[in-house]
Amino acid sequence: MVTPDWPGVRPEWSRTIEVKSTSGGDVPGTVRQWHLLDNGAELARLGLAPAGTLLCVHGNPTWSYLWRTLLAAGSDPAHRWRVVAVDQLDMGYSERTGTFRRLPDRINDLGDLTDALGLKGPVVTVGHDWGGVISLGWALAHPQQLAGVVLTNTAVHQPSGADIPPALRLALHPAVHKWGTTTSDAFLRVTHSLAHPPLPAGIRKAYEAPYRGARRRAGVGNFVADIPVDASHPSFPALSGVAEGLRGLQVPALMLWGPRDPIFSDRYLKDLLTRLPHADVHRFEGAGHLLAEDRDIAEPVFDWLARNVSPRENESPEAEAATAGGLGLVDAPEPAEFRPLWDLLGEQAAGPAGGETAVAEMAPDGTTARSLSWHQLERNILDLAEGLRDAGVGNGSRVSLMVPPGVDLTVALYACLRLGAVVVVADAGLGTKGLSRAVKGATPDFLLGIDKALAAASVLGWPGRRISVRDLPASRRRMLGVETSLAALARAGAGGNPGQLRESAYPEAPAAVLFTSGSTGPAKGVLYTHRQLAAMRDTVAETFGIRPGARLVAGFAPFALLGPALGAVSVTPAMDVTAPRTLTASALADAAAAIDATVVFASPAALRNVLATREGLSAAGHKALGSIGLLLSAGAPVPEPLLAEVQRLLPRASLHTPYGMTEALPVTDISLEQIQAADADAAAGTVTGAGNGVCVGTSVHGARVAVVPLAADGTAPGCDPVTEAGVTGEILVSAAHVKEAYDRLWLIQQESSSLPGWHRTGDVGHFDAVGRLWVEGRLAHVVTAPGAVVTPVGAEQAIERLDGVRLAAITGVGPAGTQAVVAVVETVPPARKAGPAAPQLAGDVRRAALEAGVHVSAVLAVPAQPTDIRHNAKIDRSRLSRWASRVLAGGRPGTP
Repeated sequence: MVTPDWPGVRPEWSRTIEVKSTSGGDVPGTVRQWHLLDNGAELARLGLAPAGTLLCVHGNPTWSYLWRTLLAAGSDPAHRWRVVAVDQLDMGYSERTGTFRRLPDRINDLGDLTDALGLKGPVVTVGHDWGGVISLGWALAHPQQLAGVVLTNTAVHQPSGADIPPALRLALHPAVHKWGTTTSDAFLRVTHSLAHPPLPAGIRKAYEAPYRGARRRAGVGNFVADIPVDASHPSFPALSGVAEGLRGLQVPALMLWGPRDPIFSDRYLKDLLTRLPHADVHRFEGAGHLLAEDRDIAEPVFDWLARNVSPRENESPEAEAATAGGLGLVDAPEPAEFRPLWDLLGEQAAGPAGGETAVAEMAPDGTTARSLSWHQLERNILDLAEGLRDAGVGNGSRVSLMVPPGVDLTVALYACLRLGAVVVVADAGLGTKGLSRAVKGATPDFLLGIDKALAAASVLGWPGRRISVRDLPASRRRMLGVETSLAALARAGAGGNPGQLRESAYPEAPAAVLFTSGSTGPAKGVLYTHRQLAAMRDTVAETFGIRPGARLVAGFAPFALLGPALGAVSVTPAMDVTAPRTLTASALADAAAAIDATVVFASPAALRNVLATREGLSAAGHKALGSIGLLLSAGAPVPEPLLAEVQRLLPRASLHTPYGMTEALPVTDISLEQIQAADADAAAGTVTGAGNGVCVGTSVHGARVAVVPLAADGTAPGCDPVTEAGVTGEILVSAAHVKEAYDRLWLIQQESSSLPGWHRTGDVGHFDAVGRLWVEGRLAHVVTAPGAVVTPVGAEQAIERLDGVRLAAITGVGPAGTQAVVAVVETVPPARKAGPAAPQLAGDVRRAALEAGVHVSAVLAVPAQPTDIRHNAKIDRSRLSRWASRVLAGGRPGTP
């Protein structure tokens, strides 16, 4: 056939083939003409022997054009994969048969085609939409040829009692079906509108080209009509056969998903994962149904093939060096004896401290609202665990905990862990949008929440069977879709057998999904095993000397949950934990007095407000704070002047600012005295590498830290970790408490673990000559100016030392390699509106930055920096960059 001008398709790929049908929708022996896009001839012309074949099957109403990026990438000598993208019969440019082809017919059709092609292994199937089911049907029927499966937004099972997606339900309605799918092109246009961003005109026309005219759209209508909505449908047995057959499929599997899909939502991904639990998964936030159009899927597919199906050949010398010893490959230490996270909690309950307070939460009036002794805490955990188990929570169940830090959350968390369930902790500090995205992505089986969270779940469509914290009136339960309450489950589980629960958790089993703050993009789920959570507990205990009997004021949710694991008495102060800056001096003092606290954890934003409200402290409050022996503050850099002020408020406390991240908490530690010594070394210039960043000290117990040097383009492409003084690079960490993986983010996980034994943090920094680590910012925020790579933190610190500047951010504007350096400052008092800074301020900022070695091209002022919700401290520099670009181009400033 003559190939029209299809953007992205090489004419030589297009071909037709006559195929003899053996069964299914035709009389055996009937010859049908198929259209394919096939790069096999191109590979032969280039003299490249293919590593295997990708058999790509489109859904409805697309065609083989969907897979053009895979065809192009497969022809690259670096990949060498033959890609055969089919147009199913009655679809694309294949023959219009005039017959109604059902699911089993289409699976047989595909087998007839591959027989005609003489397709041998290894074959990896690639499917989308209903092409996913058909490709899997072929895979199950051809085990000898099959080497792997790749799926994008598809489904193999419709949960009983659940409605099919509204868009498909409408398309199936008798009053709409024929007109919407065949008579008109409405179904095509609606499907094409699901692309994010919208399809360019040329690509949209290419998709529409094979379906011009009602006679050419009969297959589109038949495809919709063949959706098995219930067990009475003729194709239901075939669909069920594919769905159940997947449970025995052991080949490598990759699922690439667009969660913004109104048809195949995350619930279908969850179902697929129950059938292919070993699959690698990557969810592309913001992408939807037409994933192959929304995102580049070629690179991840071929990267995955190289790792899982065709081993890489001719690794680069740098990659070989990374596994040749030294710092390149970290020898895994022998795992320590495993003690579950709740081990010390049980010991405290059984020991002489059993009757003493274990957890408490404060009321706004400064009194203790609730508390439990160690014995009560252990008993409540066991009772609730029994009740949860009877309700269906078990090993591997995902349970989203939407409960504020305090007694209820502590009991629920440890009860779930004791059962071997995976707790999903996505706090309200992510904001409504971020929280909703996180919960939907984690697809919990159960959602335990307060009324506010359950109401949000109803409005926003969060998944999971719903359990309230308190008993609710029947009408309220029905309105929120609540099955039962934690209180009712605890009553039902009272007096259960705790011995059975102790066997529920295995060291390497998943235990928790924690979410990053979302300050550098969508919040990422971070998966931890039971062993890694226990290692985090042990690292914190050894690094900071927190032993059983310590008394902790937890102004940050993770430490409220870690306290019982440390054997420490824990109290949650009266504050909005989703907004750290709501912690007041009086609330902190009241919490400290309630338990005679010895340790405090509070974020930098919380400390700022504590200092701002200290005038209201009573003598008793000062006395309570004066008894604190250790203060920990993390989540963002803590300026030395701020710590010095805190020291005056907590005169006996040793002030520490551990550096870490959700993926590894903590990594390094430094005290106020050590910060002052490091700053003095930087000012004096006597220690090589001292300065240009925030000094975060040295590695914590059991951790190793190194950097991969930055290249001239601002990336860190090397494979040779170093610890040399003054070498700026991406920071790496190796420790037993580093996360297991990013949850359902296979691509990001591969990037973060590309150096064996190391986690790539995405932060940049350097060591000084005495081994201290200095953090210079995020890799994503490095500015590539002409002839220079600029890291932001050093200049920001210099600017923040100016009178009248509260917070500063350095960002880049313009093309990579020629970016202009822009400083954005938040002033005191706040600027009335955002825009160019006053000449005097701009001059002061430029001079301060120049002293740090950075040439600033423009200075802008804002009333408030855009910071993350969780810490109220991490500045969104990428957002500022976009805003600054608009302002400097003459646009209206608005709000960054």
